[in-house]
Amino acid sequence: MSIKVLIVDDSELVRQMLSEMLKADPMIDVVGAAEDPYQARQMIKELHPDVLTLDVEMPKMDGVTFLKNLMRLHPLPVVMISTLTEKGADVTFEAMDLGAVDFVTKPKFDLHNTFENYAMEIRRKVKTASRVSRYQLERQYARYVANKEHKPARVHANVPPAAPAQKLTTDAVLPRRTGSVVPGVSMRHKLIAIGSSTGGTEAIKEVLLRLPEDTPPIVITQHIPAAFSLPFATRMNNIAAMTVHQAEDGMEIQHGHVYIAPGDRHLLVMRQGNKLVCQLNDGPPVNRHKPSVDVMYRSVEQAVGKKAVGVILTGMGADGAQGLKELKEIGVQTIAQDEKTSVVWGMPGESVKIGAADHVLPLEKIAQKVLDLAVG
Repeated sequence: MSIKVLIVDDSELVRQMLSEMLKADPMIDVVGAAEDPYQARQMIKELHPDVLTLDVEMPKMDGVTFLKNLMRLHPLPVVMISTLTEKGADVTFEAMDLGAVDFVTKPKFDLHNTFENYAMEIRRKVKTASRVSRYQLERQYARYVANKEHKPARVHANVPPAAPAQKLTTDAVLPRRTGSVVPGVSMRHKLIAIGSSTGGTEAIKEVLLRLPEDTPPIVITQHIPAAFSLPFATRMNNIAAMTVHQAEDGMEIQHGHVYIAPGDRHLLVMRQGNKLVCQLNDGPPVNRHKPSVDVMYRSVEQAVGKKAVGVILTGMGADGAQGLKELKEIGVQTIAQDEKTSVVWGMPGESVKIGAADHVLPLEKIAQKVLDLAVG
């Protein structure tokens, strides 16, 4: 059965491009294209689409206002089409708060060699969105409303990367060491390593909001376009009790701080004398991702050994599952988000399947378990 998609965008050229890209997949049926939210509202009633692609910035009614009404009255899986601007990033993350499943950057008119890569990306995200249940959408919108009513106080103070022809493993960036690992760094508590993908920006937010400002250090790899990783880190820094950074090369990893991988670099944890630092690596994509969760996990294994807690959250695919298993095999306690609360139970599901997870928990219980394992 085909996936019925409605395109909502004020640009006729963008509507044509998206329609061409999506129609090329026999599993996708573009049932209509609306130039504004008012037209889209009527077409939803008539065509009953399974998924919407929704422009972030439109005249008459912006995408977020429309999405807010949609999620309140008639929840549907939505993939946002975002501009590569600071404003576009801010609006996109608000849309993710509301319940949008994922986003892609707006297609450029001079795609040429990257056309097919972009088309593959948006088709993949539309297919993923089609599998998200109404229950999950309603649950996310309920969280959005609750957070708006009880806004947490802060205690402390371009196109997505093309998939390579060959799927490389972690060894392409960081070969596995043989023999025992001796940490050699002075740590009060354990280092927390979190990996995620589709739905992960919201899952990360839910975890960080539940952690106090004196939480042990956290490193995060989230699959995200390069233009959005810094706005995402800034957004998290504004709402979390911990201090959140986009990781920079050589940045010291400190207690009470969170380090998020840039969207176009692998994030590695390295020992430098008696301290830990972030190292950014411009090597090839691993598991077709850059940054890769597996790469970060292996660097954590080599830098601190058992002095870590591994966490894998919602996301499509299997990146991170093998790395989490490697951590578990040396005695690191590992956590996977459960299926019910995951937007996509790909990465955590694969981790459970291969025996990489010590604990499988709903999203709302992960922060406390992380604290128990890292501090206890």
